[in-house]
Amino acid sequence: MKKLLLAIAGTCVAASAVAQDEPKPFTMDGEFGLIVTTGNTETSSMTAGISAQQELESWSNDYRVEGLYKKETVEQDGEEVERTSAQKFFASAQGNYKLENPDHRLFVFSSYEDDRQSNFDYQATLAGGWSQKMWETKKTAFEYSIGPGYAWSETQDGEDTSSFIVRGSAAYKWFISDTAKFTQTLSTEVGSENTKSRAESALTASISGSLSMKVSIRLDHNSNVDEGVEKLDTETAVTLVYNFF
Repeated sequence: MKKLLLAIAGTCVAASAVAQDEPKPFTMDGEFGLIVTTGNTETSSMTAGISAQQELESWSNDYRVEGLYKKETVEQDGEEVERTSAQKFFASAQGNYKLENPDHRLFVFSSYEDDRQSNFDYQATLAGGWSQKMWETKKTAFEYSIGPGYAWSETQDGEDTSSFIVRGSAAYKWFISDTAKFTQTLSTEVGSENTKSRAESALTASISGSLSMKVSIRLDHNSNVDEGVEKLDTETAVTLVYNFF
């Protein structure tokens, strides 16, 4: 009887360990940051985003929506007026179809960006190709994707441009501890009209339960912009992240 009980207990522990190692079928995180200043300088800025990952038998899907809004009060002709100094919206989705080796995949990616303060009224991308999860351990994980695609954009002057592109991306995760992780994402879309690149470095630490704090630095770069427009935009943010699932 004692041996039987030990065997059952061992089986339960093993099953529990396997269950913990298996990825969740759906996860979603929401993040929010707000800064308000008053006095000599009056500004308010808000950043928010939602990211989700879906794991199915044949597909692994990633979704991302993020936004930035900043308003400030400035003096103009002796009067204080409010103006919007930043307004940005970005959304992307990538579906990865798993092959016989589930770490080898075919991907389809799409994105749309509306940045009122940039050189472009909007930028959109559609791409597909090869994706591979190079490794995934309890400490680190790395994956990349590369393939051809097509990009559309419209400048603030109303000029439409479009071109074939080659898109490449990479994502690295380092689980520093049970409550902290570092993530690094990179992507570039190389085309004849413009090369668009994005990068984000982020450190996330758990505060309590499903609530975490995230410190991030984001870089957005466009190689072809009008004179007087900066090619590189940077955003440093401290946000609260809540894990819904």
